[in-house]
Amino acid sequence: MQKERLISLDVFRGFTILLMTIVNNPGSWSHIYPPLEHADWNGCTPTDLVFPFFIFIMGTAIPFAMPSKLLDYAVFNKILVRSLRIFCLGLFLNFFSRIEVLSLEGIPLLIARLIITFAVAYALLGNFTLKIKSYLVFLLLAILLFLAYSGIPAYEDVRIPGVLQRIGIVYFFSSLLYLKTNLKTQLVIASIILLVYWALMTLIPVPGFGPANLEKGTNLAAWIDNLVLNGHLWASSKTWDPEGILSTLPAIASGILGMYIGQILNKPIEKLEIVKKTAIAGIILLILGLIWGIVFPINKSLWSSSYVLYTAGIASLCLTLLYYIIDVADYKRWTKLFLVWGVNPMIVFFFSGIIPRALSAIKIENPNGTSEPINLQKFIYDFNIVPLFSDPLNASLFYAVGYAVFWSLILWGFYKYKLFFKV
Repeated sequence: MQKERLISLDVFRGFTILLMTIVNNPGSWSHIYPPLEHADWNGCTPTDLVFPFFIFIMGTAIPFAMPSKLLDYAVFNKILVRSLRIFCLGLFLNFFSRIEVLSLEGIPLLIARLIITFAVAYALLGNFTLKIKSYLVFLLLAILLFLAYSGIPAYEDVRIPGVLQRIGIVYFFSSLLYLKTNLKTQLVIASIILLVYWALMTLIPVPGFGPANLEKGTNLAAWIDNLVLNGHLWASSKTWDPEGILSTLPAIASGILGMYIGQILNKPIEKLEIVKKTAIAGIILLILGLIWGIVFPINKSLWSSSYVLYTAGIASLCLTLLYYIIDVADYKRWTKLFLVWGVNPMIVFFFSGIIPRALSAIKIENPNGTSEPINLQKFIYDFNIVPLFSDPLNASLFYAVGYAVFWSLILWGFYKYKLFFKV
């Protein structure tokens, strides 16, 4: 039996998903306010907090979702299937724009892609028995991986890693650690992971590049990505991936630190004592991250050990503040907007990525009179939003906020009619 939901955790998740939707959907990628952009390499902007926050929150939720620390075959299978369903959701996102259906083109092809997308979403988000879920997820995973490595031109360079893929992997290992180890062991494992990753990245020479380094494309993580996933990496880099193989290792530590805070929140002690413990933990993690950042820079793309501690510290303090306001002071009237986002995260994660891809696939006549058509997303932005603003930064932000409002209305309807989609 699951424990009662922690409203402050749902609100924190909702805020994180809402921010993710805004930063992922500007009107123009050429006009973005600096706080809504990722750091170019080293450093951390508010946008760089979104992904580690979500992993941290996922870890925090594990003790609430698994009140009984029993790991048998049925529980293991449930964790494995859920992890693979999350992984497949992310992998399918990378396939969406590559789907070819016979000789269809234009709108008919887009409609076919959307039909397939809804079928996949139903298979991965539908409420089936565990046995049927297992069959569906393994079948879908086999199909996607076969297409990726089949040599078919449309799929030969499709990306394998991704945000949801990393979340699925971290969930799998974090859940098993929670069920099989105690709190002290979990912290020891997290520490070992971060120290080993630091040593690997700063001590081992990189084949073909020379001494260990932490630069773009020439570090050990990049070399492993290119060796194992050559041709299936992030399109913007092609030779390395920000959600690559080696950098997923410290992401597991982010999940473990979230579990640590979750177990404090579950302690049968006074709520003010919980606030004190989580606040102290957050401050310590934040300071350790800043200190470690002197020699191992805070870096999202590398998911550096200092980045893990720094972001976990900020996440702990944010959750502590929300816990005090909502669960201790009982001030909840303002939370509904974030709750509607927080209780349906996966449906937003998936379809908020599908919609921009679909809009970009629809070509219409360019109002400028040029022979080259324009996609629907660009038409909406360039000819309906940009003219309203003198500053392109404000126009781009308005589009992103408008997209978030659009999703808020959808999620409000889901919440009202108690429609909750879970992986």
